[in-house]
Amino acid sequence: MKRILILLSALLLTGIINPTSARAQELRSDDSPAKAKSGQDPQFHLYLLIGQSNMAGRGPVDAESKAAHPRVLMLNKAKEWVPATDPMHFDKPAAAVGPGLAFGKQMAEDNPKVRIGLIPCAVGGSAIRSWTPGAEDKATKTHPYDDMLERAKVALQAGELKGILWHQGESDLKSPGYGKDLTELVERLRKDLSAPKVPFIASELSPLNPASAAAVAEFNKIVRGLNMPGYGCISGEGLEDKGDKLHLSTASARTLGKRYAEKMKSMQAGAQK
Repeated sequence: MKRILILLSALLLTGIINPTSARAQELRSDDSPAKAKSGQDPQFHLYLLIGQSNMAGRGPVDAESKAAHPRVLMLNKAKEWVPATDPMHFDKPAAAVGPGLAFGKQMAEDNPKVRIGLIPCAVGGSAIRSWTPGAEDKATKTHPYDDMLERAKVALQAGELKGILWHQGESDLKSPGYGKDLTELVERLRKDLSAPKVPFIASELSPLNPASAAAVAEFNKIVRGLNMPGYGCISGEGLEDKGDKLHLSTASARTLGKRYAEKMKSMQAGAQK
């Protein structure tokens, strides 16, 4: 036993075994996010970004996209914390500017004592039914819910989950059971992430295409009308597309991000009262 301890000490000193390496962290991880709390930094506020293409972002990248904020990080595809820049997502090659970065920067500016960690997990084109355990998104050959949960577990080793942002629905415009599906998703996320009271904010769809305006209006009634503790909804009005009548422009994606931030701050303030 003594010889084993001496050998391990030598390996640590030489750097052959790095206790902070990704592999070492993986070995220390547990299947349950709740088990990771011992290593959490309470000043590292985490936000989960889920949904489909307008959360992943399709707005053209510009100079502002690469302007990182010193206290805003993102979990990249390799599950590493890096400075947050656009494109944050990697669901499809078209991933570009979404609301996530503007949201993170606004949250950081409004609370200079914390760092913000963004967990991008949206999948363009995904229907809400693909956001269930074991379900596959055929177009990307990914498992949105399972992949999200795996990434969230890694993130939760570093900080504390403070909110979930959801933008999805273009694939479910005429789904009669959408309200039930979304309610079940919120409940499942809170259970699986061991966060029973975490704020969940959905966004209305924006009426970008006149041909689907009526369907969008009916869909938005469902999203606005859900009545759950810790659930909020933001407006999709007044936003513009990038020219394809489907995806938000860069400026509108950032406007949406700021709306998410304002709603999140309001909900967090209300929860503290």
